[in-house]
Amino acid sequence: MIDIKQFDEIKKTSARSFNDQKALIKKIMAGRVIPCDSCGTTIKLVLPEQSETPGLYCDKGCTDIALDFTL
Repeated sequence: MIDIKQFDEIKKTSARSFNDQKALIKKIMAGRVIPCDSCGTTIKLVLPEQSETPGLYCDKGCTDIALDFTL
């Protein structure tokens, strides 16, 4: 059974991760060049016109954030 303190820590970690990803998406969509935290290669924005799976990806696949675009 998970206790309240463990659950609160999971909530904090999840919220931090969500906010970090949201900030990363905003920076890359604004045109900034951001390296992947794991491998150091540039994270690229793939638009719906370029692929069936748009999102943010690095060359090695460490960063893999699928995005849902509404046109």
